[in-house]
Amino acid sequence: MRLFEAMRISATGMNAERLRMDLIASNLANINTTRTVEGGPYRRQNAVFAEVMGKAAGKSGSGVKAVAVSRDSAPPQLVHDPGHPDADENGYVAMPNINVINEMVDMITATRAYEANVTAVNAFKGMFLKALEIGRG
Repeated sequence: MRLFEAMRISATGMNAERLRMDLIASNLANINTTRTVEGGPYRRQNAVFAEVMGKAAGKSGSGVKAVAVSRDSAPPQLVHDPGHPDADENGYVAMPNINVINEMVDMITATRAYEANVTAVNAFKGMFLKALEIGRG
């Protein structure tokens, strides 16, 4: 049934935006992380989405899916803090290159996209209920 496909498409959008919000939260939580397992400061993460068309993963319809989580390749910010344990010989600390304003704008965008998908799902549910009422009458 096409209506179920429409709900599934909105569900893929909600899953994608949830991942995006999780990554933004991780970026903000690690804004001062100067030491990681890979070495060096934390690198900003971003979700990479791809459109899904036709039959994918045994499901019909379309949607979106996260195909990768990319790490920002921008150089870290150098902050002069000679007392920091991770300071180099010149007293500079490599800090994550995360801009709080950009992260907040991305979070608002992800939240709005998530809300739009929730609104679409609620509209589909309303259509189902109206169809059931017509069938009873």
